[in-house]
Amino acid sequence: MNDSEARNVDVDVAVVGAGQAGLSAAYHLRRTGLEPDRDAVVLDHSPGPGGAWQFRWPSLTYGRVHGMHALPGMELTGADPARPSSEVIGDYFREYEERFGLRVRRPVDVTAVREGEGGRLLVESSAGNWSARALINATGTWDRPFWPRYPGQETFRGRQLHTAGYPGPVEFAGQRVVVVGGGASGTQHLMELAEHAAATTWVTRRPPVFREGPFDENAGRSVVALVEERVRNGLPPRSVVSVTGLPLTDAIREARANGVLDRLPMFDRITPTGVAWDDGRTVDADVIVWATGFRAALEHLAPLRLREPGGGIRMDGTRAVRDERVHLIGYGPSASTVGANRAGRAAVAEIRKLLEREPALVPSG
Repeated sequence: MNDSEARNVDVDVAVVGAGQAGLSAAYHLRRTGLEPDRDAVVLDHSPGPGGAWQFRWPSLTYGRVHGMHALPGMELTGADPARPSSEVIGDYFREYEERFGLRVRRPVDVTAVREGEGGRLLVESSAGNWSARALINATGTWDRPFWPRYPGQETFRGRQLHTAGYPGPVEFAGQRVVVVGGGASGTQHLMELAEHAAATTWVTRRPPVFREGPFDENAGRSVVALVEERVRNGLPPRSVVSVTGLPLTDAIREARANGVLDRLPMFDRITPTGVAWDDGRTVDADVIVWATGFRAALEHLAPLRLREPGGGIRMDGTRAVRDERVHLIGYGPSASTVGANRAGRAAVAEIRKLLEREPALVPSG
């Protein structure tokens, strides 16, 4: 729904973001008796349902998506693996919102969350303000692509783009492309670009780690524990794939055998015509694709001063240690789709206890 008319509304809980984590939280809020748009509000800045998935490049089909976990209460079944993931998951999220009556408000840009009156949080947005007793932040990372800086970057005469703006491989037919980054996006870009580009070069800061064998529950718990330790200590979270490594699929094996995934160490500088290393090696390029990941989109929380000296937000489960009213999901260990589901449930359980412990005060508006 489009709700630019809302102004200074009091709610028990505000949810910011309607991707996997936000919808999971909204579902559990409703299950515990909080009525959408009366007791809880979900604010999403995207134009339509689908979270960050709606912005994925068209060639990323649903069959190539790694680890998409169903939302709570409704499975995703019968999806065509050849259909773009943006369409499949966008339709799935839309049906989910409608089935459970989550009444997501969009497009709404949340600009700041700050201390309000009477112990409440003031959520300021492009559609007015909400006064909330608790906040579930589920803004993910897609809006903060990370662009490393290298000497000479501004002199490059070709095209530079980030995964966030990657349009698919056809646009780069006949061009020489350097792909920077050792994660899943970088390898996906390389494997499909190899069929269209004149040449591809893969560059990473660290040698990529390929994971053999199944990624079982014990391995998953170990990975989550490592990421949790960082956020518990107030450090910025690392991506899950940086801990798990890349799954060694048949497609990856073939690409390695064909030389598509022959990796070079990180270049030292960018030249007008390509990239260069201090040992004298150079690679000419028409395009540099930065598959260098994302950072958590949390600027709107800055007025609450939640960050630690280490640069991250110290967490206890999903709760920000500096403010028990604020829960972050889809952050750190809950950045995966299955983690987001669990975090949504956990955050709502803690918030219900907070609401029961702290009686609602006189409305501020």
